[in-house]
Amino acid sequence: MASNTKAIVAGIVKNIQDEESIEELELLAKTAGAEVVAKVVQRKTSYDSAFYIGKGKAQEIAEVAKALEANAVIFDDDLTPVQIRNLENLIELQIIDRTTLILDIFAQRAKSKEGKIQVELAQLQHLLPRLTGKGIELSRFGGGIGTRGPGETKLETDKRHIKRRISYLKKELQKIKDSRHLLRSARKFPVISLVGYTNAGKSTLMNALTNAKVSSNDRLFDTLDTTTRLLILPDGRKALLSDTVGFIRKLPHEIVEAFKATLEEIKEADLLLLVADGSSRNFEEEINTVFKVLKDIQADNKPIVIAINKVDKINSSFILPLNSKNTVEISALYKKNLDELLKRICENLSKTRKFAEFLIPYDKLSIVDIIYQNGLIFSKESLPEGVKIQGEIEEFVINKYKNFLI
Repeated sequence: MASNTKAIVAGIVKNIQDEESIEELELLAKTAGAEVVAKVVQRKTSYDSAFYIGKGKAQEIAEVAKALEANAVIFDDDLTPVQIRNLENLIELQIIDRTTLILDIFAQRAKSKEGKIQVELAQLQHLLPRLTGKGIELSRFGGGIGTRGPGETKLETDKRHIKRRISYLKKELQKIKDSRHLLRSARKFPVISLVGYTNAGKSTLMNALTNAKVSSNDRLFDTLDTTTRLLILPDGRKALLSDTVGFIRKLPHEIVEAFKATLEEIKEADLLLLVADGSSRNFEEEINTVFKVLKDIQADNKPIVIAINKVDKINSSFILPLNSKNTVEISALYKKNLDELLKRICENLSKTRKFAEFLIPYDKLSIVDIIYQNGLIFSKESLPEGVKIQGEIEEFVINKYKNFLI
């Protein structure tokens, strides 16, 4: 986004959740790089079909924008093509809806090829039905929110070209999806997916548990590309810990659609580690949002361990509203209570080891090292014909060396 963007954020408030959503919109705008110069709220029970916020309130925004020299208005919901055209004609500034704003942040964060493809696909799918009456005018704004990613040149092309591009990007993502399916089918260890509201501290927790050294800045959607690291559990088992994109209120369906390959990692996980920001005053709403998204992507039937993070920021008199035997209060930043968290993970992660007894010939002793690395050994005995080993061993090792089972 252009660094000189001065924006007004605006939205309709029906209840307390809507007020919190507009506060979040302001934070999203700042994350995208805008300077928020004003906040305009319309308290009503329905959306205006022509102007979203109502013609009178839109005129008020136009006057405020002129007085404060704003050059963009960001609205808290998705806008229809008619609403965008009417608001542009009345306010005569760049009109940005919530999804466009979130996708702009995603475009800034995407680093991998997959991430960039997913963002471009989501942007084009959001743009396509809104192209009429808007695409050409974007050129007068000279960049900024909503013009990053596919770029202005693509935004000004016809619908046919955009549809071709969408088709191409979907095929590229399908290749990635197929490749991931092959990798999943060959994986040796169970997978734990970190899920949670954006900026809950998932990346900080991954760093604390695995020394992954992934970016963990205090900002929204800091992690966009999936990161996976090996996690050694207290019982000696190995698991793969996977960090995923954070969730948010009103998660755009274009993002869910475009990020299916990434979100499938959550669906295929053996356990979900839900990280929640215990210091957030919107704690319960954020938890509910995460569960809603998990339900939307059909991943709500997985074993879940909840880590209530940032307890170092919570006043001692604060009573956490969530009570579950699989809920642990932690501080990922200060590595507080992580041993208890790992214990709960062990208790809830499906068992991948079975008792086995091997007899390994002396000319195949390298197999003994592999068994030790992937099991809990009870006994080892040297016999004339080879080394006899008993223990709880990972199933993939048992299957691979079944010829040496006693």
